[in-house]
Amino acid sequence: MPQLPDELVEEVFLRLPPDEPAALVRASLASKPWLALLTGPAFRGRYREFHGAPPMLGFLYSRLDGSGAPRLVSTSKFCARIPDFTEPTHQRFDARDCRHGRVLLGNNDYCTPVLLVWDPMTGCTRELDGSCLPDSFELAVLCAVSGCDHRACHAAPFRVVCVGLNYSEEGECVAVACVSSPDTGDWSKPCPDFWSEWDERCPGLDLVAAADAFMRPMPSVLVNGALHFLLGYENDNARVGILKYSLSSDSLSLIDAPLVESVVFHDPMLMAMKDGTLGFAHLDRLILYVWSRKIDSDGGASWARGTVVHLKCLLPMEDPKSEPILIGSVEGGDIIFVNTDLGVYQIDLKTLECKELMKGRNFYSLIPYMSFYNPPERVIPGDAARRECTVEYA
Repeated sequence: MPQLPDELVEEVFLRLPPDEPAALVRASLASKPWLALLTGPAFRGRYREFHGAPPMLGFLYSRLDGSGAPRLVSTSKFCARIPDFTEPTHQRFDARDCRHGRVLLGNNDYCTPVLLVWDPMTGCTRELDGSCLPDSFELAVLCAVSGCDHRACHAAPFRVVCVGLNYSEEGECVAVACVSSPDTGDWSKPCPDFWSEWDERCPGLDLVAAADAFMRPMPSVLVNGALHFLLGYENDNARVGILKYSLSSDSLSLIDAPLVESVVFHDPMLMAMKDGTLGFAHLDRLILYVWSRKIDSDGGASWARGTVVHLKCLLPMEDPKSEPILIGSVEGGDIIFVNTDLGVYQIDLKTLECKELMKGRNFYSLIPYMSFYNPPERVIPGDAARRECTVEYA
């Protein structure tokens, strides 16, 4: 059989599916010329450009009972490099966020929260000091490189954003933000030691909120250069708010959720829609409603109801009286994750295709791991075989 020209070989490899990274690993082991081609920066760039958005290689989830270390389940033949979770502070880690190829883990069981940023591609970890975090908070991790396309930037500098609420003895509630330094990991906006010092130390970065507000335990979404977090209210279960942190202006603002009469939001969830808008999803019994926040030419914003899905006809459920739970979404993918009494399902809101991801009911959060994978410059056969296994750890 005559040898194909290098140009045709590269065109063939470009069409290998990104959600099956083992194919690239096996091809790189076939010969030295193929290894040089597949690990070169030119092919990596073309491969990412050809396929567009990074695929979902796996997902992390947290249980309602908080048992064990965070789980990572592979949806492809990608095997993450697992850190050593033998330290006592690591035994009850929760997956708090995952973005741009990095996973953010947190442990609130100790007096001082423990934060760990993990790169599943390399197994490298970095621990951050959580002693200055607010009373109620949520976290986000993201690439710190300006102008990056975020398709394969897991090795670049990163930063962690903490947005939360501080409560005073007088019953006041103030929203605050802290941002870690990409170089040192130190927080550039430290939380105040004393309530009265906040305005003086961090002017323009605080926002008064309702005294009964709290941060809902759901991952943030990144839309148009701003992180969005969901707020709940102790005295009004039907009330939902959105806390927005602008990365460019380093400022906080409050956004109202869609106004729906006679509806109690059940498991509300923020989404980053495929069209670049902020989305809001909620359930009314077995009906899923998805809203999108539109910005007009004058800069005004309003919510428009979009997709309405009758889940009874779409999701398998053993108990007809049980209600599904929204537990996550894919940023910019119009894909949501729903937990029923039979398991976790992935739903494409455009095609209404439903796919089972795993069995079980006791989950409250699912965070997809999105990234391209290319073989390293040096591939050891035994190591490559280990990478091709399907992983779940507990």
